[in-house]
Amino acid sequence: MAGPRHDPSLYRDRDTVPIRRALVSVSDKTDLLVLAEALAAAGVEIVSTGSTAATIREAGHEVTDVAAVTGVDEMLDGRVKTLHPKVHGGLLADLRLADHERQLQELDIAPFELVVVNLYPFVETVASGAVGDDVVEQIDIGGPAMVRAAAKNHANVAIVVSPQSYPAIISAIAEGGTSVAQRRELAARAFAHTAAYDTAVAQWFAEGTLSEPGELPVHLTIQAERLATLRYGENSHQRAAIYTRAGGHGIAQATQLQGKEMSYNNYVDADAALRAAYDMVKPAVAIIKHANPCGIATTAPNALDPIASAHLRAHECDPVSAYGGVIAANGTVTLKMAENLKDIFTEVIVAPSFEPAALEVFKAKKNLRLLQLPEDWQQERADVRLVSGGLLLQDADRFPDDIGSVAKNWELVSGERPSDEEMVNFIFAWKACRAVKSNAIVLAKDNATVGVGMGQVNRVDSCRLAVERAGDRAAGSVAASDAFFPFADGAQVLIDAGVTAIVQPGGSVRDEEVVDAARKAGVTMFFTGERHFFH
Repeated sequence: MAGPRHDPSLYRDRDTVPIRRALVSVSDKTDLLVLAEALAAAGVEIVSTGSTAATIREAGHEVTDVAAVTGVDEMLDGRVKTLHPKVHGGLLADLRLADHERQLQELDIAPFELVVVNLYPFVETVASGAVGDDVVEQIDIGGPAMVRAAAKNHANVAIVVSPQSYPAIISAIAEGGTSVAQRRELAARAFAHTAAYDTAVAQWFAEGTLSEPGELPVHLTIQAERLATLRYGENSHQRAAIYTRAGGHGIAQATQLQGKEMSYNNYVDADAALRAAYDMVKPAVAIIKHANPCGIATTAPNALDPIASAHLRAHECDPVSAYGGVIAANGTVTLKMAENLKDIFTEVIVAPSFEPAALEVFKAKKNLRLLQLPEDWQQERADVRLVSGGLLLQDADRFPDDIGSVAKNWELVSGERPSDEEMVNFIFAWKACRAVKSNAIVLAKDNATVGVGMGQVNRVDSCRLAVERAGDRAAGSVAASDAFFPFADGAQVLIDAGVTAIVQPGGSVRDEEVVDAARKAGVTMFFTGERHFFH
């Protein structure tokens, strides 16, 4: 039996590797010249390509073109530049092995100690709405090959894929080279970078070619990067972290302006608050506890401060439960709203922006977390949920952007057709119901919730809970149910409490019994033809 090919003692890690030669080829040129200046000042040979080389050269630094190294000019409109033994030999040579060093000398190949590469902007191109060949041309080939080669050979080479790593590399140059630990960390980031890139490419192809028109993709790969380790999960014995998904523009991308560190439950509730407030067209506020709304409202007519008005009306629905709640506003949080919150304990406020004067008021509440959504915030188009051994994917449950289209296909099955003003309240109740955990019942007046029944194992109990919370306010309210009434008993609880109208999907085998109860009581009832379960 043959012995080992290499002496195992040669595989000990190289400790500090001085940087004498660097390969630099970047699409994102953020801080490129800062790095180039540090390399040039340290006497590092910079080998580069195309626009990267031109940028560095124009700044007055000496650059060796890759074509001068390979002896071959770029070809095929730049598709082939670095795919050459004189490049990849310098990337992959393991200088812990004497045989590799000998081969480099025989082939007149110089090794690299640093590779700085980031990839063509594929994700950004897709996000811009480009299609077809315009997207395909942003699929990088040489870049990932260089990144993976350098990362594999991290014993000898430091691989940098983000400008965020430039300061550490500049410090390493000044200190005499990169350490083993630093190169391993950079390699881990590099492989994550190429994995995310390949995931984006695979997803684009899957969505466009690997499923029938209108179907969800056959292959689904989700890539996310850890943003922060959280103190704990839902409970103190559970580990937790928050990850950002490539291409995301939601709560995970929000900027925290002040307050304590966000918790797992804060993020869950903040996301639920967005679901409730951002369905509304008018200025709206939602207050969330344990992922359920305890109040949702739009502004009162002719309010001087629409968002402050919406908050007060949402708070009035259930002031007890609002204590320690999470609030989402679909407009700028104003000074007036901040002043209204002075004496109300609140965990988190999420909004697209905050007035400077409001921020000054909130400074007195040091633990209050303020989250500002990114400018390109958008509701997700798909919902993903993990299950044992896999995941579920579905289209996001969304309403039409045009408020008039929400009720376009509703069927009036009892009572007289309401006025346009009354229909706005019906639509509000129906939208608010979607944000409540099933079984869900919402009672609303004047575009504000007055009673919410959620999460019960039967619809009758949800009706009773909504009525109990509304109290006297139930009389004259509109009720919305996220799914049909299997029996007339649930609807009867609402009717007995003085509800004047009910919006529900319909579709029960006992629909006629339910409609008959509404007709006898003179209650208006609409069938929407669709349900809004939220588990």
